[in-house]
Amino acid sequence: MTAQGVDDAVEEKPEKEPVTERRLHPITPLRRAWAPVAVVIGWAVHDPDQTQRQLTRLTTTTLLIALAVIVPAAALYGFLTWWFTHFAVTESELRIRTGLLFRRTAHIRLERIQAIDVTQPLLARVAGVAKLRLDVVGTDKKDELAFLGEREARALRAELLARAAGFAPETAHEVGEAPARELLHTPPRDLALSLVLTGATWGSLVAALVVPPLLWMATHSAWTVLATALPLLGAAGASSVGRFVTEYDWTVGESPDGLRIDHGLLDRTHETVPPGRVQTVRIVEPLLWRRRGWVRVELDVAGSSNSVLVPVAPREVAEAVVARVLPGVTVPPLSALSRPPRRAGRCVPVWWRGYGLAVTDSVFAARQGLLRRSLALVPHAKVQSVRLAQGPWERLWRVADVHVDTGANKTVTARLRDAQEAAELLKAQAERSRTGRRGARPDRWMV
Repeated sequence: MTAQGVDDAVEEKPEKEPVTERRLHPITPLRRAWAPVAVVIGWAVHDPDQTQRQLTRLTTTTLLIALAVIVPAAALYGFLTWWFTHFAVTESELRIRTGLLFRRTAHIRLERIQAIDVTQPLLARVAGVAKLRLDVVGTDKKDELAFLGEREARALRAELLARAAGFAPETAHEVGEAPARELLHTPPRDLALSLVLTGATWGSLVAALVVPPLLWMATHSAWTVLATALPLLGAAGASSVGRFVTEYDWTVGESPDGLRIDHGLLDRTHETVPPGRVQTVRIVEPLLWRRRGWVRVELDVAGSSNSVLVPVAPREVAEAVVARVLPGVTVPPLSALSRPPRRAGRCVPVWWRGYGLAVTDSVFAARQGLLRRSLALVPHAKVQSVRLAQGPWERLWRVADVHVDTGANKTVTARLRDAQEAAELLKAQAERSRTGRRGARPDRWMV
């Protein structure tokens, strides 16, 4: 090739498009401005006696001067943190640059993104903004963009998912949000009744009502009673009113990018269960729910905090949703679960009757619990390791536990199996896991 040809080839090579950095929504400084104020409030709550003594020494003029300094400082802090925060979407990654004094740049590769949740706290809904939270393979902490305009947040989510699915950058904008088909909707009445019929709700409420009076009679210390009563009341509220507010209007829909979950009375959350990333599904059946045939479905998702799939639903409906999360998996009926041998009662009296095991062509299913039954389903392709454990007392009665470890750092255990059965199960499960991984579906979006 001549020198002229080389020059022409260089000229014909397309230049990369410049990366355009964007800022968050202009309302974001109001959120960031609370940080200095929160530090002051935290100090006051940490040592209330010292705070009270310091406040009594201050004059009105000093307080006004302090407010005149703190409020502008908080506003300036919020503005500067917003001004120095940028994000950009390149051909291969999402880049988030933050920091006023100490700079931090996060490079999130698009193919590593496994879920993007859109959340809207109450005040954000009023302001018309939303928060993007990203689940990335290999990281425990979620990166987030808070806040974006509601339309911008949904458009950016759709673009990132399209890029992660392999769409070209020039066409990712045109893909848009994939349509969803509703699979389940939890009526508020059923949700409220299920909380009333949950033992944890009543247990925390009784503790909040009984323990503080007993402490008062024993100590006559108001601080001790408050320090105990407030956490107990908070736990009672979180297990009843808090769960109702969080799980209100729970809707599960199916789309090409996974199962979508929308919920929340005050704070709306739009979550996605990524395809192929579910490691374990648990069908939970509390004692007082059995008469109505209700169950709760929980998940273990690798690298994600999503843990609830169905807050409450009839068993048939819940199993139909599970079939969409784990394609080709059928939930074993109770009659298919084999109990441990009777001699296992020497190791765990009474409660041994709650243990059960069923192994099908697609899943390893282990049950535990008498009052609150829990059936854990692990697809063979998701099993990372299999272990057999046997203590001295279990060796005496010839029983053993088989532990199945998943990619979500969770373990499902088949308790108190016959020792020979456990040894055979250990070898067979290792083989099933190898063959299951070879035939597993790819963990890809929109496939």
